[in-house]
Amino acid sequence: MMDKSAYQNMWVYIEHDGKTVHPVSLELCCEVRKLCDLSGDRLIAVIAGDLAEDEIRRIEDCAIDGIIFVSGTGYERYNTEAYTNLFTVLCGKYRPSAVFVGGTTNGRDFAPRFAARLETGCTSDATEVVYNPETTDIEFIEPAAGGKIMAVITIPELRPQVGTIRPGTFKYAPAGRKEKIDILREEISFNTGDIRTKFLSFCEDEFDPELDIESSPVIICIGNGLSGGEALEQYRELAKLLGGKIACTRPLYDREILPYKLQVGQSGVMIKPKLYIGFGISGAVNHVTGVEADRFIAVNNDPGAPIFNYCDYGIVGDMDQVCQAMIQAIKANG
Repeated sequence: MMDKSAYQNMWVYIEHDGKTVHPVSLELCCEVRKLCDLSGDRLIAVIAGDLAEDEIRRIEDCAIDGIIFVSGTGYERYNTEAYTNLFTVLCGKYRPSAVFVGGTTNGRDFAPRFAARLETGCTSDATEVVYNPETTDIEFIEPAAGGKIMAVITIPELRPQVGTIRPGTFKYAPAGRKEKIDILREEISFNTGDIRTKFLSFCEDEFDPELDIESSPVIICIGNGLSGGEALEQYRELAKLLGGKIACTRPLYDREILPYKLQVGQSGVMIKPKLYIGFGISGAVNHVTGVEADRFIAVNNDPGAPIFNYCDYGIVGDMDQVCQAMIQAIKANG
């Protein structure tokens, strides 16, 4: 059996484009800091390639204990082969207890690959991470069975514990820079001839502010209770009056009423608005676990709808009528 005590410290992979750190990496540093405070481990950030100094300072502000800077060939752009090799080599040398990777397209690609090479486990898309002091294991909590249950996944016998965490799951709340931050520098080059992909060109998605719901302070979310696309306009009006944006649950995306980028939940966007009002939403676990609101209001004509177990205020009634009443009340006091 593996000696787990021989593996120490928790790592966070810092994903970046050379100029800006991906928000999920900063979120992970803040959350893993809490785990390290409980376990006694040190929090180490792993950075491959060049990164601007002001962005490095943002990472340091998350109360990290150290940084491993990795230089060498193969990191000019993301590729599966070089990054898988990087973490395989680093973990073999330093033996961390856990490695946390943002659940981005890139993170989901290479995390399970290096975990397989290290013959350890890799969990995916956890919504909560808990340190168990009795077992010294990390409990990765995530929806399962289509969101009907919450699964607790552990890697009890193997190390390192590898997990990808969905962006937006945790809050970016830096605890402050430590007086002493250890710096390690490693050169791990990868033969670029062994990289199986070739960069041809890059075209950035056109930015549509109406689809950027992650940063909106107010979300008007519409569920499968919506009668049809023609009924959307009043919810758009309510969102505008409240200074927010509309969003939806998966059924509305499946019905092709609203685009995927407006879908809230584990299979969509994780949101943290000041105000969330859900209309005609049943309250499936994979949706409500994607919402962390200061004020959660639910509207549903079914008094037994599960969403009423999660809200601060619940309104039993016809969603369209309630929406119209809200609009009228806001205009009357406007």
